[in-house]
Amino acid sequence: MENPCHMCMPMGGILALKGIENAMVIVHGSQGCSTYMRRHIAEHFNEPIDVGSSSLNEKGTVYGGESNLRQALDNIIRVYQPGIIGVVTTCLAETIGEDIARIVKDYRQEKSLAMPIVAANTPGYGGSHSEGYWLTVRQLVETLATKTESHNKINVFVPNMSPADIRELKRLLAAMDIEYTLCPDISDTLDQPYLPNYSKVPVGGTPVADICLMGGAPATIELGVTVDGSVSPGRYLQDAFGVPLYTVPIPIGIENTDAFMAVLETISGKSWPPAIERERGRLIDAMIDSHKYNFAGRCAIFGDPDLVYAVTQLCLENGIQPVVVTGDKNGNLAKLLPQTEMTAETVVLSDPDFNLVRTHAKDGNVNIAIGHSDGRFLTERDDISLVRLGFPIHDRVGGQRLLSIGYSGTTLLLDRVTNTLLEDKYKNYRKNMFNKYFEQPEQPKIELQERGWPLL
Repeated sequence: MENPCHMCMPMGGILALKGIENAMVIVHGSQGCSTYMRRHIAEHFNEPIDVGSSSLNEKGTVYGGESNLRQALDNIIRVYQPGIIGVVTTCLAETIGEDIARIVKDYRQEKSLAMPIVAANTPGYGGSHSEGYWLTVRQLVETLATKTESHNKINVFVPNMSPADIRELKRLLAAMDIEYTLCPDISDTLDQPYLPNYSKVPVGGTPVADICLMGGAPATIELGVTVDGSVSPGRYLQDAFGVPLYTVPIPIGIENTDAFMAVLETISGKSWPPAIERERGRLIDAMIDSHKYNFAGRCAIFGDPDLVYAVTQLCLENGIQPVVVTGDKNGNLAKLLPQTEMTAETVVLSDPDFNLVRTHAKDGNVNIAIGHSDGRFLTERDDISLVRLGFPIHDRVGGQRLLSIGYSGTTLLLDRVTNTLLEDKYKNYRKNMFNKYFEQPEQPKIELQERGWPLL
């Protein structure tokens, strides 16, 4: 793949671990890998991002990097005094076959550590950052969750979402008067208020103690319809402890948000509050207002598979035709999308690459793109307007504050999409009309050649 639409697995592993209370991350690999990922995350969230590294070099590559990893663990414990450490691997560590689970187990025994250390095998070549994210969450749950007495807090597993989206999710859960454990929770750790004194480990995140109690929860909600069962934390809790699992899409759009709220009704036995009903009504009103503009939209959608699925549903609800959609290697997204009102014209890319996205976008006369800022070249090269959504957003500020879920968030996202289409229309309307009705087409050069006239 020359120009992938996603990033590597350890990037997703770091994002997941940043949502755990008092956690630190060690990247078992070269110093360059951790620096690249730390910088990438910091530029999106505009927050200081501390990530440890085992700093594998030529010697470690040949003889093994266990001593490097042990030294990294010593340093992280001494400097940060974390409550939990997550170890993710890179291409280099996986290529030489490092058994990080065994190394971590031996280290904890030798040091007599009560502090948990979670090991996740996330080779960069093994999949996307979305797959690395879910695999790491699964490892967290497998490592920490135990069979406990039943309690009232439901488990809520979320994909890689903005802190603003997670705060909205919490608001909806609170509105239904539901007790919950949300994991991972980056709403504070990656979107901190201004603090006069710097803290090495940010406040917030999912408490480790709450993850330990997940086996006794009455139910699990997992926002991830494309998540493979082998990396699904909700599936593990169901199989290991019998916790009922409800899998729903990210609540973007009417249908998806209705599905999420219906699950909350089923679990809680309570009806929606009137305030939420009014928010739904405002979204429907916004859809009516914008539909007369959106019918002209032909879009390319790229990003994390579950976000792509939810945004595709939103576009279909509002008359925007998805022309090219990036999927996932396991094909789950492609299986789900035909259940919607997709047309034969839509192309679902199973192995997302921006070169393919660009080719199909040009062939399909796409006039709007929805996805992260790595797709900005679609605007630069092909004049396709980009609505920035997802991770990473590097060429604009406020990616961590973008609200897109729930009825209120969907309304804001729909306005952004509609206004982008309107901006494109007003920018190009006069030129398009002139070319269509007034500009004389050039005489074909082949005809001039046949008449023996010279070509200038």
